[in-house]
Amino acid sequence: DVQLVESGGGLVQPGGSLRLSCAASGFTYRTYPVAWFRQAPGKAREGVAALDIDGDTNYANSVKGRFTVSTDNAKKNLYLQMNNLKPEDTARYYCAAGRPGQSMNKFQALDAAWYDYWGQGAQVTVSS
Repeated sequence: DVQLVESGGGLVQPGGSLRLSCAASGFTYRTYPVAWFRQAPGKAREGVAALDIDGDTNYANSVKGRFTVSTDNAKKNLYLQMNNLKPEDTARYYCAAGRPGQSMNKFQALDAAWYDYWGQGAQVTVSS
């Protein structure tokens, strides 16, 4: 079974950094398209960063230049490095995986409807 478990959330001051991790079981990254999403209270789930099976990345405009998605060499962990955090980045962050070998365009890559497997989420709060 495919399982995803996030870790690394917490409270950080504006301008600070955090790194989220997503441990995979049942598959290795780069065989499935994967992405990070976030959801703030009262708001829709938003695609933040995506990594496709070819290693190409896509980012939401709101995080470009600040967030970076990557995997480790063993391809068992997915990371989201978040720098220069802002209060509006406060949300619960989820990692997600699509289907093996699935291709997506850049719009689909940040659309939650295209992902089948989800972690439980990690809370990120940016506040002074």
